[in-house]
Amino acid sequence: MTIQLAVSTFFGAFIFPFLIIICWDEMVKAFGAVGGWMAAGLIVGTTWTLNHGVGMIYQSGGAWVDMALAAGVGLLASSIYKGHSFKKAIPTILSSIIGGIGGGFIIAAFI
Repeated sequence: MTIQLAVSTFFGAFIFPFLIIICWDEMVKAFGAVGGWMAAGLIVGTTWTLNHGVGMIYQSGGAWVDMALAAGVGLLASSIYKGHSFKKAIPTILSSIIGGIGGGFIIAAFI
């Protein structure tokens, strides 16, 4: 991977949790539950288009976990920075890992 691809991948991964942190709550506050649906479509759709359509994130393997991993790590880092407890997040992290492994096995069974 070249330096240019590494920088592009870093910023492509950074923009997703950044937009979630900045925009999602505000859209829910302004529009209620509909704002959550709008945020899901606008934030996820826009960043997916940037990362995969425009090609900001470099893909070298078959598994595409880039945006989910970026959101998880970015939001966890933001929470810790704001003073929240990492210890309270451990059950959620473990559940996410187990769910991801289970989903991978299910997908592999059908391919």
